[in-house]
Order: sequence, then C-alpha cells, then structure tokens
Amino acid sequence: MIRKKVHPNAITTSGFLVTVVAGYFYGIDHVRTAGALVLLGGAHDIFDGRVARLSGLQSKFGAFYDSVLDRISEVVIYIGLISLYNQYEMTLFNIGMIYMIALAMAGSLMISYTRAKAEVLGLECTVGLMQRAERVVLLGLGSLMFGLSWNGFVLSAIIVVFAVLTNLTAIRRIVWVHKAAAGVPLDS
Repeated sequence: MIRKKVHPNAITTSGFLVTVVAGYFYGIDHVRTAGALVLLGGAHDIFDGRVARLSGLQSKFGAFYDSVLDRISEVVIYIGLISLYNQYEMTLFNIGMIYMIALAMAGSLMISYTRAKAEVLGLECTVGLMQRAERVVLLGLGSLMFGLSWNGFVLSAIIVVFAVLTNLTAIRRIVWVHKAAAGVPLDS
C-alpha cells in the first residue's frame, strides 16, 4: 500500500465503508457475512495507522479522523445488531437483547471517551478489557464462525459479555483516573 501511495485516510475511509456494510448485513440477518466484514473493516483499522507511520503521513487530522470513524463504525454495527433482534418476535429475551446492545454501545463509546478525556488531562489511560481490537475480533470471529447457530446463543452471549465488560472497563478507567488525578488542580 505504501508503494502504491495509498493515503492512510483512504484506508480509514474504506474500512469505515466496509463496516457500514457489515452493519447492514447484521440488520438483514446475514450474521456470518457481517462477521467477515467486521474483521475486514478491523484489518483496515490496523493498516491505516501502519501506513501512516511508515509513509511519514501521520497527522493530527488523520488520528482524529480515524478515531471519529471508529466510533461511528461501532454505532453502525450496534444499530445493525439492534435491527437484527428487532425483526424477531418481541419476546422478553429479544427485548432484553436490544437493551444489552444499547448497554454495549454505551460502554464501548465510554471506553473511548474516558481514554480521550484522560489524554486531554495529560494522562495515558489504557487500563481494562474490551478495547476496540478485542471487540472487533470477538464479534467478528463469533459471528463468522457461529452465525445464528444454536438459536443465536453465541452471538447473544458475545453481546452480553460486551454489555458487562465494556461498562466495567469504563468504570475501571474512571477509578484509575481518580487515583491518578484526584486533588490535582487543572492548569490555568
């Protein structure tokens, strides 16, 4: 990609578009295809940063752009998952799964927000499980390998794990920042 002079922001954009298509495939009940696309979109996210570093094209805008599209990508995936469960009979289980997806989405966004806010305060906060790479691999592989096998048990279990661990990670980061920064005055 470096030899072909592909700009890292083009890789970021194409990865984002792949992830949007993944969200669509979740929404139309093609879980295995969606899983493959989640992994492909995640691979783009690895390569864009490497290409930027190796080609000397790192920029503040590129880092910002990558981060923003990562968040939008996550929201699109979660909306696709909500659409998946929303098309089924509204049993207590399926309604519960929609709430679990909403909790997982909130936790995923809070993981990123707590890290970004800590960085603004001059702290590097990377503690906790379920960072984006782990979420991409778990959801992508789980969807690709199991689809809706066993009445969707594997996918549902992954979503519940996300709902719990993403929020615990966000809480852990809050506690970490509290320990590192409580009582430290803001710079004027």
